[in-house]
Amino acid sequence: MFIQTEPTPNPDALKFNPNQRVLPETISSPFLEYTSPRSTLAPPHPSPLAAKLLAIDGVTSIFLGTNFITVTKDSSTPWAHIKPEVFAVINEFMLSGQTIVSTVEDKAGESGQGGTEVDSLAYNEEDDEVVGMIKELLETRVRPAIQEDGGDIEFRGFEDGQVLLKLRGACRTCDSSTVTLKNGIESMLMHYIDEVKGVQQVLDEEEEIALKEFEKFEQKLAQQKGKAPAASTLDKVE
Repeated sequence: MFIQTEPTPNPDALKFNPNQRVLPETISSPFLEYTSPRSTLAPPHPSPLAAKLLAIDGVTSIFLGTNFITVTKDSSTPWAHIKPEVFAVINEFMLSGQTIVSTVEDKAGESGQGGTEVDSLAYNEEDDEVVGMIKELLETRVRPAIQEDGGDIEFRGFEDGQVLLKLRGACRTCDSSTVTLKNGIESMLMHYIDEVKGVQQVLDEEEEIALKEFEKFEQKLAQQKGKAPAASTLDKVE
């Protein structure tokens, strides 16, 4: 079986194209993201494939798109050590017909995966005109480019002129994600929609914690070097 790989703007993320559908058609969400071993077992969409890929040393998250898989690793492990195992696991699942993603009842409301049951960019009759325009631009102008880069985008709301977005997959941990949001998405939305005053990235709780830890580390380094710590440039929403 031929599995094509594509680089992404994130050097720690690679996109694997198995040339066949990855997510079952019964799942309405355009993606699922697994960032821990527990998430691969949790409802509503446990994934044996994601579990096996996350068990590979150095792999930190798995993003399943409609027809591609993005594998993200830690920065200390070279791809040369990871790629052969990733190829072997994906090849095994695709050729054997093993279940890639299951659907189970989420009785406790655990929702272990990143991704929603309904596509956040899908038309909703309750959306007002501005939100409808925002979703249409994101769906037609932004999502294709981000999917090409091994990720996806979620619309989390529109409040006080600010469009709240969540980047997924390769884009979630990419250093250039802030540039993508500000110089790309924000500029376009503000150009076409007068009501839009800016774009902010929504961080999940674990990402907020990681960001704070990183800022503490930067401050410690700056103090050791006798320099004032630089302020974080990442817009974030609680």
